[in-house]
Amino acid sequence: MSRILTDDLPFDLTVPVAIVGGGAAGLCAALAAREAGADLVVFERDALPQGSTALSAGLIPAAGTAAQRAAGIADGVAAFAADIQAKAHGAADPVVMRAVTEGAGPAVDWLSERHGLAFTVVADFSYPGHSARRMHGLASRSGAELIDRLRAAAEAAGVDIVTGAHVTALVATPAGRVRGLVVSRPDGSEERIGCDALVLACNGYGGNRALVAEHIPALKDALYFGHPGNQGDAVIWGRALGAELRQMSGHQGHGSVAHPHGILVTWAVIMEGGFQIDAAGGRFWNEASGYSEAALAVLGRPGGIAFDIFDDRIAGIARQFEDFRRAEAAGAVLQAESSDELANRLSIPRQVIRATLESVADLKRRRATDGFGRDWAGVPDLAPPYRAVKVTGALFHTQGGLAVDGSARVLRPGGEALPNLFAAGGAAVGVSGPEASGYLSGNGLLTAVVLGRIAGGEAARLASAQP
Repeated sequence: MSRILTDDLPFDLTVPVAIVGGGAAGLCAALAAREAGADLVVFERDALPQGSTALSAGLIPAAGTAAQRAAGIADGVAAFAADIQAKAHGAADPVVMRAVTEGAGPAVDWLSERHGLAFTVVADFSYPGHSARRMHGLASRSGAELIDRLRAAAEAAGVDIVTGAHVTALVATPAGRVRGLVVSRPDGSEERIGCDALVLACNGYGGNRALVAEHIPALKDALYFGHPGNQGDAVIWGRALGAELRQMSGHQGHGSVAHPHGILVTWAVIMEGGFQIDAAGGRFWNEASGYSEAALAVLGRPGGIAFDIFDDRIAGIARQFEDFRRAEAAGAVLQAESSDELANRLSIPRQVIRATLESVADLKRRRATDGFGRDWAGVPDLAPPYRAVKVTGALFHTQGGLAVDGSARVLRPGGEALPNLFAAGGAAVGVSGPEASGYLSGNGLLTAVVLGRIAGGEAARLASAQP
């Protein structure tokens, strides 16, 4: 159980910078701290650093990058910030938003040029809410590849990553200065590690059912599709130290998780002209709103399930994502040569499927907006063979967390920074506001990578100033 200790017992070892968590946020923090000349240790509870990053599509939104210029994409920080704020209904934390939108492009270029992560832009479709094509990913378009490459870069930089190291307590003074941490090892032993600066990069609280029920009650019983280690340690420690928690109801959901296979199906199958139906065969919402909102929309249907309907052309686009290829290999993606075969495979009356397909085709021909508010102008029609995936909704990760300033320092309610505590990624407040509908594609890795880089550099500078 996460706890704060105020004892004055000695430490087994002291390091200038300690980082809790070996996901994208922690590894970017480590790379930046190492670059700033600090000695540091990353403490990762699992046997191999993966975290929520490995479960994601591995895409980082950024504006003004070398990869965008190479693809002929014009974009800028102002447009990026406007898109985030529009999706968040004006509720995105302005300080964090400025830090991450200004820092994203340099961070992606830094990882590419200095550490060899060959990012390219997803240039063949647009994610909902983004006015430019700015999603950057590695070749497989998978979070697993991203975390593997970040780990390799950290190891090449001489970063010490201690795995099987579960941080169970922080040691702090009554004034809130962190003196160190307690690490539990798989054999039951404990180590006390002192530090001059601490970066919390241990994600959010999506795996803590009690905290989800408290802050996101609508999803308390939903499938959790994040890392089980996301137990809210950062917010529990931060609150005990007197930190402010912000926008704790904010989260990313997803309404396209193959059921029962548990594999993410890219939202490109929807945005390229597909749609969702429920078990009765009818559409039920504006799918172009975004995949985060889709979680509650799908969970609200009978049985909490729906079907993604698309075609062979769209499947070809989706295959650039490793998760989609996995879904196909697992048999989650059904194929039908006609509408009648599609109906049979989904156990839905033929006339219902025909009517739904014809209705969508008519909307596309007329370039019309339907009764749910989805604009079909310029969206290609579907053609057999059709594809379908049975999906459910899920909670992916939380977006609320510790209040931070532009230097990723954790703040008290009045705006004063705690003496030596930093937070990044899911541990810190994100830029999605308090609702699922505020989540813009990529917001999770955006704050992980950019705040991680900022936190690592600032923690190194603070540690170097210590006597």
